Amino acid sequence: MSSISPWPAARARQRSHSARREAVIRAAAREFNRRGFHNTSLDDIAAALNVSKPTIYYYVSNKEQLLFECFRAGLEPIRAAFEEVAGMQASARERLAEVLRRYAAAIASEYGWCMVRAEDQDLGQSLRRHINELKSEIDQGIRRLLAEGMRDGSIAPCDPKMTAFAFAGALNWIAHWY
Repeated sequence: MSSISPWPAARARQRSHSARREAVIRAAAREFNRRGFHNTSLDDIAAALNVSKPTIYYYVSNKEQLLFECFRAGLEPIRAAFEEVAGMQASARERLAEVLRRYAAAIASEYGWCMVRAEDQDLGQSLRRHINELKSEIDQGIRRLLAEGMRDGSIAPCDPKMTAFAFAGALNWIAHWY
């Protein structure tokens, strides 16, 4: 007697759920870019996807969480860049350049506005704290690469804190210009 495992179907459902959730987050980012956070309703996002508002609630609990998820989706390529360059046999300057290229691409993406403006919105204290922790993680990663570069001689002596702020500040403005 042959039986068919339910696991492939469950994995397919999970992939489908993840893809739909990503579509909701992507649509929200586009609408937040276009209208601003406060001027975008969940109805607007649902309309952009041609779904009902309860469908949006199936994937996120509220508009604040949706903005946070947009912020987090934008940061993922930068966080991944730090992980990837950690294993590279390259100078700290080369590794920093790769991280900064990925940072610029993330800011120029549809998530850029959300990444730069999320903390300025009226978010709850918990989400705001989490956003600040994630931003600090990126800042600390840039500072570490700057310090490593000064040690390996690939980066001229500088103040890592101020230089990291300058890099992030310049890159973050792409979201305003783009």
